[in-house]
Amino acid sequence: MHSKADIASPMHPHPFRVLETWEEIPGCTTMRVEQAGDGSGCVFMPGQFYMIYIFGHGEVPISVSGDPAKPEELTFTVMAVGSVTRALCAVNPGDTIGLRGPFGSAWPVDEVKGHDVIVMAGGLGLAPLRPSIYHMLQNRDEYGSLTLLYGTRQQQSIVFQQELADWHRDAPMDVAVTVDTAGRDWPGKVGVVTELLKGRSVDPAKTTALICGPEIMMRFSAYALLDLGVTADNIHVSMERNMKCAIKMCGRCQYGPFFICHDGPVFSFDRVERLFKIREV
Repeated sequence: MHSKADIASPMHPHPFRVLETWEEIPGCTTMRVEQAGDGSGCVFMPGQFYMIYIFGHGEVPISVSGDPAKPEELTFTVMAVGSVTRALCAVNPGDTIGLRGPFGSAWPVDEVKGHDVIVMAGGLGLAPLRPSIYHMLQNRDEYGSLTLLYGTRQQQSIVFQQELADWHRDAPMDVAVTVDTAGRDWPGKVGVVTELLKGRSVDPAKTTALICGPEIMMRFSAYALLDLGVTADNIHVSMERNMKCAIKMCGRCQYGPFFICHDGPVFSFDRVERLFKIREV
């Protein structure tokens, strides 16, 4: 029997009911969940993550990929890469999972009002960026130009394909997609995501960038933006890596002087640029 102190602990997972699941691409699942009982959900900021517990398997940190304006439900997009994430991708509607959170820092969507915003995503890195995109589109008049540059390995690995198409067609946002390699049926651009910056008009004094993807992609994207004159404090990256406890106790996510779960996962590039140059960190 749990005491009140146990239930209030940040280490205590709360039960959430799975509402719906669907396959984004092979091996990648998106799910909607609501809090069991009153179904009140949780308020989170774009870029924050939850620790998701699968009974009998363990827990894993996953950033929210849904709309922050819908706190009655949470959405997560998960790639099956280990035993816990494989079990998470296998849940069905009606199943119960445990959540604790939200944890971590957020994309600075309120601080950058009035700025032009460039969102750069690589592969599944689009998932942690989606809440920021939803927020900025819902408050479109508070921002300058909005640009989404998305790159992935091949056409078959593009996540949120229908949404990207809808945004490209209907949203007041410039959307460009590229793939590293393509077959004859691919109608779009081919090349790394930084190629999408070429030829774009960027006002460095009023531009903020949000970047999420593989570390090598974030490093090259950040340096490409620096070359365009965007300052390091206006470039933000998300560093989800090796998180285990989410409350700065276990040390698994230490990154130089930082603990990703507590000081991140979102950092301005000026805070972590030095560490990006140290390949062993």
